[in-house]
Amino acid sequence: MTRRQYGASVPAVELKVSTRSHAGHAILSVVGEIDLYTAPRLQAEFTRLLETGPDRVVIDMSGVEFCDSTGMNVLLSALKRMRERGGVLEVASPRPAVRKILQVTGLDSVFTVHDTIPAELPTAEHPG
Repeated sequence: MTRRQYGASVPAVELKVSTRSHAGHAILSVVGEIDLYTAPRLQAEFTRLLETGPDRVVIDMSGVEFCDSTGMNVLLSALKRMRERGGVLEVASPRPAVRKILQVTGLDSVFTVHDTIPAELPTAEHPG
């Protein structure tokens, strides 16, 4: 087996994460698929973000095409960490497939879910 053949058998999955912050609030924009392979990238970004200490984090999921149980566990872990320090974590703009996962798992009652980014938060893109 050549290197090329081996590489072709592994799916190329990319997850882009960027953060923009303003006055104690942060928007974490996620684009791609959140699964077993990409969840560590999201987990690392949450860890970095929580070190900066925002009181409120909104996850913009408008660019997320798929999220499996690994991804949901990353979100739940981040929610727990935010609540432990008195902060809030919210989900915004989930696509229908992600919204369905939230509903089926009952997580739509655990997270505050917005149809769009709340108007009081900054909207300018600053890739992180």
